[in-house]
Amino acid sequence: MSDIAHLIGQDPGWLTTIKGVLVFALCVVATLVTILLERKVVSWMQERIGPNRTGWRGSLQSLADGVKLALKEDLIPKAADRIVFVIAPVISVTTCFMAFAVIPMSGKVKLFGHETVMQLTDLPVGVLYVLAAASVGVYGIVLAGWSSGSTYPLLGGLRSSAQVISYEVAMGLSLVAVFIYSGSMSTSDIVNAQNKWWFAVTLFPSFVIYTISMVGETNRAPFDLAEAEGELVGGFHTEYSSLKFALFFLAEYVNMVAVSSLATTMFLGGYHALPGLGFTEHWLGGWFTMVWYLVKVSAFLYLYIWLRGTLPRMRYDQFMKFGWKVLIPVSLFWILVVSTLRVMSAEHSSKAVVIGFSVGVVLVVLAAGQLYENTKARHAREDALGEVADPSFPVPRITKAGK
Repeated sequence: MSDIAHLIGQDPGWLTTIKGVLVFALCVVATLVTILLERKVVSWMQERIGPNRTGWRGSLQSLADGVKLALKEDLIPKAADRIVFVIAPVISVTTCFMAFAVIPMSGKVKLFGHETVMQLTDLPVGVLYVLAAASVGVYGIVLAGWSSGSTYPLLGGLRSSAQVISYEVAMGLSLVAVFIYSGSMSTSDIVNAQNKWWFAVTLFPSFVIYTISMVGETNRAPFDLAEAEGELVGGFHTEYSSLKFALFFLAEYVNMVAVSSLATTMFLGGYHALPGLGFTEHWLGGWFTMVWYLVKVSAFLYLYIWLRGTLPRMRYDQFMKFGWKVLIPVSLFWILVVSTLRVMSAEHSSKAVVIGFSVGVVLVVLAAGQLYENTKARHAREDALGEVADPSFPVPRITKAGK
């Protein structure tokens, strides 16, 4: 048992309850702030003003929107399955909060006279627990689409299920390299394994694949195909209103914070300071480590906003093709490379062998990329030079004037 797990195991029940309430409050506040900043940043990108009426420079706009949704009339369609229709948003929002049980947010801190950490529990398979909670969350979206008794929500639910199945495979595979190098699936052990180098540096391909997959996992632009306004009105939550719609809204943003927290834990050293600033952890105490955690999570949340403001929505077939034909094969190839390098390191292979293998991998990747480009160019030339086939329908003959 690790020191963190032993420390958490000594927490009395009332202290664990208080930590749970603090984590819940942090998620709700992060949601309100993220919604406000998203509207502000996107408005700046589009040379607009954005929210500027409620509160100081619009700072209370998100809170006002939440109160407004709570006061709206709660409508349930006549053709809907009432029980499932009500349960669906509860499933979505509950599973998002569950993921934070194993996320380490700070180092050792003093809370009401007890030494503890801002983490509710430390499981030996904590990362698998987070992935499982995220997987169950899609049931809320699918059930919401099915129970609405309408066509467009059903299509949005089906798209969401296919999307999560596709990109969750790539997300899980991107984390395998982290498990290999850290030797554990415990989130606290993975954070401690990044004392010298972040896995975002040593396992950069895994970091890129995870970052792309987490955007697809959370149904955010440019992968927000489950709620494509131009095609599906509002997607899976078209028929929802009042607090039920607010729960879906809350679930989306809490899920963004959850996957960003997991990315911070797995690749950016968790609550540890930036390289070269480790002295701040000793000078300013354990609570200051939570500031580093929040800074890193905020960077990922800004990435979400930036992508929404700059990239158009992908076509559905392009999106699925990218997941199955690019991300998953690249993830499998990268796992083979990392496993081989790990075995070489365990067997104390010479530097020449390791360097030779690395150079060989780079050459294979470059050759594959060049082959793909040549094939693509050849197909383009063939399409340009190919004869146009005769149409399968009758075409009137055009005769010259005077004949």
